[in-house]
Amino acid sequence: MRSFGNLVWNEWLKMFKKRSFFLPYALLAGMVVFTAFLLYKFSGGGSTGYEFAEIAVTTKGMGQVLTLLAIVVTAGAVAKEHSMGTIKLLLIRAQSRTTILASKYVAVLIYILTLVAFMFAVAVLTGQITFGMDVGSVTLGDVLIGAVNNLVYTIVYVTLTFMVGILTRSTGPAIGIGMFMVIMESMVVQLLARYSWSKYLLFLNVDLSMYNGGASSPIPGMSLTFSMMMLAVYLLLFLAIGFVTFKKRDVA
Repeated sequence: MRSFGNLVWNEWLKMFKKRSFFLPYALLAGMVVFTAFLLYKFSGGGSTGYEFAEIAVTTKGMGQVLTLLAIVVTAGAVAKEHSMGTIKLLLIRAQSRTTILASKYVAVLIYILTLVAFMFAVAVLTGQITFGMDVGSVTLGDVLIGAVNNLVYTIVYVTLTFMVGILTRSTGPAIGIGMFMVIMESMVVQLLARYSWSKYLLFLNVDLSMYNGGASSPIPGMSLTFSMMMLAVYLLLFLAIGFVTFKKRDVA
């Protein structure tokens, strides 16, 4: 277990040393503060602090930007090892390929968690400073639920990107496909929501915020439990494809 922790730490340091590591934090903070300024300036400050924070962290608000930034930063976790030729050095270690790849994935998950936690903190703090601490229809718990939903949303798409990076061994296609899936999601949902079989598609289940406030499901038979089960199946599928490919591929 200790050796696996060392592998995760090593992967984290690799990410930390990249110039792009801190850029998403800066962009997210700047976006949240700038949006709060615009809303306060042109809407007369009608929102409460928690209402603004919820808008900031949810996928229907600014949270989707976090997903896109996470895809850009983490897409090369495996692909860059191939393009830079360091994959051979990585695989001569005593650890198995499965353990090495798992350490990369865990480091990616930790990075996503820090991004979501950072945006949550910045959104709540900015909302309280800009719009005050009056309690409205949205509570801190609602904001936290929105952040958790965005965390799940981001993990799903980043895992998909992680798999594509393994399959293609190239950062460009991984980023392109990951971002394309995020951008096309709303369009696909609108086009296919009329069909009952679409409830099994990733796009119809990935945004858990649709169940907030007891809202009815877009398709009969769908529920929060159903969507979570479907997402678990997709995550296991993406990881299985990625790990099997990485384990069997010849890197000579």
